[in-house]
Amino acid sequence: MMPRAWDSISEGDTLPELTKNPGVTQLVKYAAGGGDFNPLHHDYGFGQSKAIGSIIVHGRFKYASLGELVSNWLDHGGRIKKLECQYRGMDLPNSEMTLGGTVKRKWEEGGEKLAELDLYVKNEKGKNTTPGTAIVRFN
Repeated sequence: MMPRAWDSISEGDTLPELTKNPGVTQLVKYAAGGGDFNPLHHDYGFGQSKAIGSIIVHGRFKYASLGELVSNWLDHGGRIKKLECQYRGMDLPNSEMTLGGTVKRKWEEGGEKLAELDLYVKNEKGKNTTPGTAIVRFN
């Protein structure tokens, strides 16, 4: 791939999807790196896990995965200025999550070439559990 260029994108373009399927081991490793050892993310015996019927993927894991999606798409052609998301649903380990997005807006401001992206994390049933947005600046 070549670095993404501002001139090469258009509003409505889609980002190549990224698929994640984190297992318990990956979630424990993520907890070690991020410091989030809430038992809801690794202990099936934890009361809340029992009530849900499973442990759940860290929200911040999904946030970081959206950052990976955008970074992969930019391919060193720019940088992420802003990334945000909302946690609207739970994702379960060993279940496929599909991440993707579209170019919502493209503009120039203050000498910067910018784009706004609409992002998503969809579960196996196609529900958007983690809608998000990003603002990127191109080189």
